[in-house]
Amino acid sequence: MDFYLQFGHGMMEHSRHLIGEWGGGTVILSPRDLDGGQLERLARDINALDGGHVLLDPQFYVPRSDHHRLTAHDYWPADYDTTAFFSGAQATALLDRLHRLNQELGTTTFILPGLMASRISDDWLAVQRLIVEGALAQDYDLPLYATVALSADALRDEHGIQEVLEAFEQLDVAGVYVLAEHPDGAYLVSDPIWLGGVLELCAGLRLAGKDVVAGYANHQLLCLGAASVNAICSGTWMNMRAFSPDRYLANADDEIRRRATWYYSPGSLSECKPLFMDVAHRMGVLNELRVPAGIVSTYADPLFSGVQPSSAGFGEREAFRHYLHCLRQQTTSARLPTFDGTLRHHEAMLDAAEALHGRLEASGVRFQQRGFSEAFDVVRSALAMLEATRGPTLRRAWSSL
Repeated sequence: MDFYLQFGHGMMEHSRHLIGEWGGGTVILSPRDLDGGQLERLARDINALDGGHVLLDPQFYVPRSDHHRLTAHDYWPADYDTTAFFSGAQATALLDRLHRLNQELGTTTFILPGLMASRISDDWLAVQRLIVEGALAQDYDLPLYATVALSADALRDEHGIQEVLEAFEQLDVAGVYVLAEHPDGAYLVSDPIWLGGVLELCAGLRLAGKDVVAGYANHQLLCLGAASVNAICSGTWMNMRAFSPDRYLANADDEIRRRATWYYSPGSLSECKPLFMDVAHRMGVLNELRVPAGIVSTYADPLFSGVQPSSAGFGEREAFRHYLHCLRQQTTSARLPTFDGTLRHHEAMLDAAEALHGRLEASGVRFQQRGFSEAFDVVRSALAMLEATRGPTLRRAWSSL
């Protein structure tokens, strides 16, 4: 499974640095966070790096968005009529302008616009078909990825997910860009049915012959490796790691509320503040928070230099880069050569992380709202549902996915 950077507020330098450090990679550009000139400059810079690529997310989830940066782009329609837009000239104009922008930015794939589905309905499915068929009729020169953005409730709708999968068996697109709204704005989701819905959707799309890129992901979605997803995308702030359509409205902020620095402990699948790393230091368990064998990150080295972690100079920049660097390495090992081997890998990772999490908490280290304690069983349950519903088919098809 590959790892893409999901661009968000303040990520221009992070993107350049990390793609350069990694010797390649893909950035999904955000019109909500970049004006036309910034899009062009960042795309040029990333494309100029060895192995650097860009994609463009049209972010057309809420067509009546009033977010000034998003609606200022040339492709955004001045008027939107729900009933007529996608069956007329306006939709063709939108697709043509987006295609032209993709060409200017040098993208490798054309991500088509797609509406957010609060529920999966015949009308929403009809719009999906109209968008894809409209793009196919224009015979664009890039592979097409449809956008499937589903609300938290839609992802709990087992029948609706099957309707989406049936529709995409007939739609001639190379891939699907999946966006899953987190219930109640949660960062780590405690609902196994929601996560099971995400896995079922992605696995079904892969078995239908589509590439799948899952946007706005955090480490809880490493389990998508068991659905043979092609890539997950993540960014710096929490709103780049958990999809919400509210971000595309005028009253959305840019994480300028009270800021805190968080250290990601890949071994425990949890994040903690440096003040609680001070506790680990005093209790003699700080080294347990280091990255485990097989993961390399120097961004957090000052925290383990012998001084009190909260005074080590580990700031926001280092925290973001450490998280993304570690998550990229975890992502590359999230899909193994067999389905059963992949399941065993995730089960072992969860078991080891839960044991470490418990040892650290017993020593007074607290992870607060970014601890994985309520997510361990959620992931296990979702993987069990995937094995029960898709396991036999995935086993047979795994080598060709």
